[in-house]
Parts: sequence; structure tokens; C-alpha cells
Amino acid sequence: MTRNSEDAEDLVQETYLKAYRYYDKFEEGTNFKAWLFKIMKNTFINNYRKKQQAPTLSDFAEIEESFENQVSEDASKPSLKNPEEELLENVLDEDVQRALDKLPPDYRMVVLLADLEGFSYKEIAEILDVPVGTVMSRLYRGRRLLEAAMLEFARDHGYLREGEPVKMRSRNSTAK
Repeated sequence: MTRNSEDAEDLVQETYLKAYRYYDKFEEGTNFKAWLFKIMKNTFINNYRKKQQAPTLSDFAEIEESFENQVSEDASKPSLKNPEEELLENVLDEDVQRALDKLPPDYRMVVLLADLEGFSYKEIAEILDVPVGTVMSRLYRGRRLLEAAMLEFARDHGYLREGEPVKMRSRNSTAK
């Protein structure tokens, strides 16, 4: 959601804090993971709205110092990545990430929750406060948009020749 690892860490921390504060609101027998994701989604939306309303302030000296520190750190030591960053680099390379970023937000969120987080349709519907049918149609359309973008990438980079037929799954196909 944040497209920035530091902001993502802050969001997760804030989500856990809110979940701890409002644990008495959690209904026993319901999906705890979906409850946490709903808190995270709402927190992200609220923070996003606050940032949109606040004016951007920048201190040139701070920016210059930050840039110099970053250059010296990059030159002095090899970067150590946490396991999440390594996984995302391996699973979602830049081209796939760009294709995901181009999806409309409603489709992107459903595709990420279903295909990367492994939530069921019902859980996604609870997280996003939409009917299950809406989740299903957004997931279908989002996957097709992603597929089209990746096919375009494949053609542009020579993985497929122009005019070469592509076997695309039909909506009614079933895996055996």
C-alpha cells in the first residue's frame, strides 16, 4: 500500500498499536488476520488523507545532509536487506511491480490481498467492506489487466514475437 518500506513499517506498527488498544472490540470466532488488515487499510486511508491536506515543508540543509549521508553509506558498506525486501525483490521484480502500480487502486488491492497475501474472497470482502461478488469481479478484471500488461512487456522485450498467439485462460477453464 505505501510503496515505501519505512512507511510500511510505520503502518504495521500503528496497526498493531491500534489492535492492542481496541482488542476488546475484536469478536471472538472471527478472522483475526482479516481484522488486522481492515485496521491497516483504514489507518492507511486516514494517514493518506491527512498527508494530502497538509502542506509539504522541506529544509534544504536537511535534504543536502541526507543525500551526503546516503552516498557515503552506500560507498562504505554492502547493503543488508531484511528477508521481506529480499522476498519482494525476488517475487515482484520491477516490471511486475510497475504493472501492479498501473492497475486501478480497487483492482490492485484485491489482487494483492488474494494473490500475494492469500486471503479468501470472503476475507477480502470483509477487509474492503464490499460484497464477495465485487471482490470476484475486481480480481478477475485486475488479473486480466495485469496479464495484458505482462504480455505487452513480453512482446516489447522479445519474449514473444509480434502476432504470436498466446494461450490465455478463459474465465470458465478449470484446473485439473
